[in-house]
Amino acid sequence: QVSLEESGGGLVQAGDSLRLSCVASGRTVSDHIVGWFRQSPGKEREFVAVISANTGRTIFYTDSVRGRFTISRDNAKNSVYLRMNSLKPEDTAVYYCGILEGDNWADEHSYANWGQGTQVTVSS
Repeated sequence: QVSLEESGGGLVQAGDSLRLSCVASGRTVSDHIVGWFRQSPGKEREFVAVISANTGRTIFYTDSVRGRFTISRDNAKNSVYLRMNSLKPEDTAVYYCGILEGDNWADEHSYANWGQGTQVTVSS
């Protein structure tokens, strides 16, 4: 059984940067697709970014973060990262990472092993 733990969130100002970490324990996740999602109060969990297994060569972003966020993985550290630049107040949310087990990488219901999330708050 694998466990994921997100960290790196915080309170920042608009325009600042953060790097979120998703560290896996229990077994390796290098051969799994990993996604980042976020959830704001009163809203459903939404897709942010996803990275393919192993080399991580295939990456997709939601339109609102493309060009500002970068997803990456370090298999030696059993970790996936989300670098967030030029943060905006609308990026405020709890950010989660999960392992893809279903068919639709943009759908939260295709993921499992969610961590507890890390809060990102961007002030204007």
